[in-house]
Amino acid sequence: MPSKLASLGHSETASQQPTVQGCLRPEGSMLKGLLPNSVEEPVPCLGSPAAGDRRGPERSSELPPDTPEQVSNKDPQAQARPFTPKPPPPRPRLERALSLDEKGWRKRRFRTSREDLTVRNGASPSGGSLQDEAPGTPARNGSPPCLSTSLQEIPTARRAPGSGGPSSWGNCLSGMISTSLDLLHREGASAGNTPRLASLLSPRPLPAMARNVASEGLRTANKVDPDHTDYKLRLQARLFRAHSSLGPGRPPSPLAYDDCSLHSSRSTFSLLAPIRAKDVRSRSYLEGSLLASGALMGADELARYFPDRSVALFVATWNMQGQKELPPNLDELLLPAEADLAQDLYVVGVQEGCSDRREWEARLQETLGPHYVMLYSAAHGALYMAVLIRRDLIWFCSEVESSTVTTRIVSQIKTKGALGVSFTFFGTSLLFITSHFTSGDGKVGERLVDYSKTVQGLALPKNVPDTSPYRSDAADVTTRFDEVFWFGDFNFRLSGGRAAVEAILKQDLGSSVQALLQHDQLTLEMQRGSIFKGFQEPDIHFLPSYKFDVGKDSYDTTSKQRTPSYTDRILYRSRHKGDICPIKYSSCPGVRTSDHRPVYGLFRVKVRPGRDNIPLAAGKFDRELYLLGIKRRISREIQRQQALKSQHASAICTIS
Repeated sequence: MPSKLASLGHSETASQQPTVQGCLRPEGSMLKGLLPNSVEEPVPCLGSPAAGDRRGPERSSELPPDTPEQVSNKDPQAQARPFTPKPPPPRPRLERALSLDEKGWRKRRFRTSREDLTVRNGASPSGGSLQDEAPGTPARNGSPPCLSTSLQEIPTARRAPGSGGPSSWGNCLSGMISTSLDLLHREGASAGNTPRLASLLSPRPLPAMARNVASEGLRTANKVDPDHTDYKLRLQARLFRAHSSLGPGRPPSPLAYDDCSLHSSRSTFSLLAPIRAKDVRSRSYLEGSLLASGALMGADELARYFPDRSVALFVATWNMQGQKELPPNLDELLLPAEADLAQDLYVVGVQEGCSDRREWEARLQETLGPHYVMLYSAAHGALYMAVLIRRDLIWFCSEVESSTVTTRIVSQIKTKGALGVSFTFFGTSLLFITSHFTSGDGKVGERLVDYSKTVQGLALPKNVPDTSPYRSDAADVTTRFDEVFWFGDFNFRLSGGRAAVEAILKQDLGSSVQALLQHDQLTLEMQRGSIFKGFQEPDIHFLPSYKFDVGKDSYDTTSKQRTPSYTDRILYRSRHKGDICPIKYSSCPGVRTSDHRPVYGLFRVKVRPGRDNIPLAAGKFDRELYLLGIKRRISREIQRQQALKSQHASAICTIS
């Protein structure tokens, strides 16, 4: 700012004269260069002989009865009676100027003041600083009010022939300061603030303030001092914050503050997007409004968490062969090395699961850690499905519904069948199906029947409304949802015999996989259109996941000599073309506790905004499982530290 801060001050002794630093020179010259508009006329003060000659606007300010006015000995008219301001003349122009001036003063804020104004009981003001605006802009924090009532009409103070000497100017400025301090005190008390003027006699210029500071008026904080050389850097660091979902074009948070202010916000910065009070007041309460302000499932909330409107999805299927023994570590399955980042949603389907279903779910929660919660889990005989989601996203899910289908003739034997789980995420409906079809090399027809029973028998959705009912088919459950993922042990084999498959496996991995898929029963049936109509499968680049010797990497060496096959698959279907993008499709060769290798897929799924007229889950999740997973992680870390400690202790030996 070109014009620096001008400090004003006065003392109680009559011998000392008030000065305006940078404007009044020691020899008693007139005010010069303080105000923007310059003319060659003196500024009259109330109480001086020239006060009645000008018809300029005036501002009436009342002084408390116990506050004496400081006058000079060279002004007999000022000595004769104390200073009493006159009310403004009843002129329309003056009344308008007065109202504008009052409006301008009332807009001033003193948010960063820490000390109270000490002008009561005869005490002199102390401390504080003033800051001028740049030239050409209206002065919000400029001169005292008794100089003029209209800031646009204040002339530059210059000494004219015949005007009063330095003593008269001292008397005038003394009255100005007393009046302005009293006015500031009354305005600050009525607004609930405690303004003060600091360092009026300080000759040192203050550092320039940044224009992005929250306060619009004066900033008189105790940390604005030349000794604090790093104040500007620390202030800029506090005023800006980054949000994970806010792009670089978004404005900084309106809640920015600095801890120097007594009245500033005391809450620390967070990554949560700020909520304006006017948005809360004007939010729409219309149920089902798609673009309503503050809608939980609306577009604003979706853009806040997913600016590109796509969610990262992990889907896995694994036939556990009923083994009670679980892998010591599930990191390779849930957190593969190919993925740098964890996914937003995890869906794991298990066929022939272990007898202790709760233990399996606890292992999933322990592996993913406290960042994820179990949104829902369901079982159908030996079929398990678990849905885990980031804990930040549990508010944007509808109620989770499930349905089952048994494909066995004897319904009590639930080793074969299907389990479906569905819910709505924002405005996109999701359906996950895990199946275990009939086994056997030549039983392709039975597997086709299992598929037909599943699409007709799954009664979903139940209470959650269909997002696009005109596209739904009562005979096919997969047409009632926006995005469908079907995974499991489909038991489709590779035709041609064991010897032919082993001969192909001895070739290069890339060429062998393509050659094997030419003999895949599922691929041939999908090309004919007899199964999984409208579904797609990511490109396969891994070896067959069935059948291995338990604990080994060799295929079946028993007397049955089963043919290696791609029995474990993940398929997907979308109402809108391009909504599902496969990122990775692979198996986990390191998990050897079963004769099947787990197969997983990473996907990017497009999500659309929704309406709040659906049954919401309201943040429901399995809290007991969440706490159990945290306790297990803590116990595992303690055991690891104790093992390291004992290892270091055993490595130390003594020689006697």
